[in-house]
Amino acid sequence: MQHYSTAPQLTDEYITSVWEMLPRHLRPTLLLPNPTLSEQLGCELTIASETFQHTGSFKFRAAYNLLYSVPQQRIVTASSGNFGQAVAYASKLLGKVCTVVMPNTSAQVKIAAVQSYGGIVDLIDVREISRADRVQQLLAEQPGAFYAQAYDDYRVVAGNSTLGKEILLSTQFDVLIVPVGGGGLCSGQVIARDHLQAHTQIIGAEPLPGNDAARSLRSGHLLRNEQEPATVADGARTLSLGQLNWEIMQHGVADIIEVPDPLTLEALRFYFRYVNLKVEPTGALALGALLAQPERFRGKRICCIVSGGNVDPSVYAQALLEQ
Repeated sequence: MQHYSTAPQLTDEYITSVWEMLPRHLRPTLLLPNPTLSEQLGCELTIASETFQHTGSFKFRAAYNLLYSVPQQRIVTASSGNFGQAVAYASKLLGKVCTVVMPNTSAQVKIAAVQSYGGIVDLIDVREISRADRVQQLLAEQPGAFYAQAYDDYRVVAGNSTLGKEILLSTQFDVLIVPVGGGGLCSGQVIARDHLQAHTQIIGAEPLPGNDAARSLRSGHLLRNEQEPATVADGARTLSLGQLNWEIMQHGVADIIEVPDPLTLEALRFYFRYVNLKVEPTGALALGALLAQPERFRGKRICCIVSGGNVDPSVYAQALLEQ
């Protein structure tokens, strides 16, 4: 596997050790071939759904691997919801205590879920203070606490790579389409593919209103959004990719497709109608990318990752009723 300067610990030996330890703490992803959508879209489509993973998203893979690896008992993290839930539940399982910094615009269902797992929720107005600044305040107040980063950490990437292992060992796919926010999930799939020496093309799917990763890939430099993007995909409201995630994705992904919010919601409705699957908007990004460029994938074996299903009921109901 390639050497990454921002994470020299990310070796074949380390990935092997994570793949041996972590799966017994996980639920396997649900792989769903879908003949109806395959026929509509002209490709052979399989959906890899993490909606039934612990805490309802792929983030538990990363959170458990990360917290299992550190000795600290007090954890601080920042999350729009899914990583916060995952850290809260992993902390509970591992006997740790966590505080989760969340924007006050986070889905109510995600705030309640963090609290239900025993996490302490610290709500902020991101127009007044950034998540990073609030985290630094909390770390100053809690000396010795560990900051759990949602994506820019080699242990997070390695945890997420277990999803790629499951997908890529199941079937030979031509293309794997992956939602992109901070890049933790997408970079994990690149690591899994390279560790397995597979030849599957990996394509990111990013909200058009927060297209920093797509712009970065085109420019060859890591770029940032000026502020948290106003996208319906609340799990992808990130300022930029992490440094490690960028280093992995820069040469590891074939492309990043920018998905307009209306197509993301259309994909959400497709999952409801044709797959009987409740998906959060961020989780619908991969199918949204397929809807955005169907000709590109015609005749190919495609896997779309559904990253999670934790959607606020009112948001979900409104999305289903819109046309």
